[in-house]
Amino acid sequence: MSQALRVTFLGTGTSQGVPVIACECAVCTSKDPRNNRMRSSIMVEQKGRCVVIDTGPDFRQQMLVHKVKSIDGIVFTHEHKDHIAGLDEVRAFNYFNKWRAQVYCTPKVEEALRREFAYAFSEVKYPGIPEIDICTIDNSPFEAGGMWFNPIEVKHMHMPVFGYRIGDFTYITDANFISEEEKQKIKGSKVLVLNALRHEKHPSHFNLQEAIALAEELGAEETYFTHISHQLGLHDVEQSTLPTGMKIAYDGLVVHCS
Repeated sequence: MSQALRVTFLGTGTSQGVPVIACECAVCTSKDPRNNRMRSSIMVEQKGRCVVIDTGPDFRQQMLVHKVKSIDGIVFTHEHKDHIAGLDEVRAFNYFNKWRAQVYCTPKVEEALRREFAYAFSEVKYPGIPEIDICTIDNSPFEAGGMWFNPIEVKHMHMPVFGYRIGDFTYITDANFISEEEKQKIKGSKVLVLNALRHEKHPSHFNLQEAIALAEELGAEETYFTHISHQLGLHDVEQSTLPTGMKIAYDGLVVHCS
């Protein structure tokens, strides 16, 4: 029997995070820590191994908050800045663990990484730059950190984005469309994570009502909503409206799944 996955929500916020700079709305000024959201990312652990999905601008702080001493891989969903901007911080793991960062991504994401972190890929190596090995992936299962990841291609408006299924756990962020073919990869998951940006419709994200409808269709035992903006509302208020088995995720939440 395989050992259960331990999934930590490192961040559950949208691209600006919550609170939003200069905003004085009820969510941004809330004293409930569940309403404070770093940029979306999760950490998946199994059998003593650890893989992070996405390294946004808050990656350094997320590693410090959770006292992470080592990781075994980084898997990217797509190339937007709020999902890749913190990659430079792998330097600490390079130094303390004598480990070259194993990064799993599509060619489009690799192109963005080489553009944003050109110094890390230059022929002339400046001392202390990130040490990164790119492992190119496509829409086929791959192994990272001893775990098998099954990519699920979704659409973020017109942009292809990968969600991932690891065992009976599925993580989907930055999506507003999933084809019937890709939905088949999700069905049977015990734990599902979906993005749910706000109540109003959005051109590139599911809103809460769309995410609820999709969760009901996919039928996971538990569904958690992430990539949440300050426009959604207060955590307690929104949670009280959800169907049984569905929850608003928050930073630091830990779930377990086979």
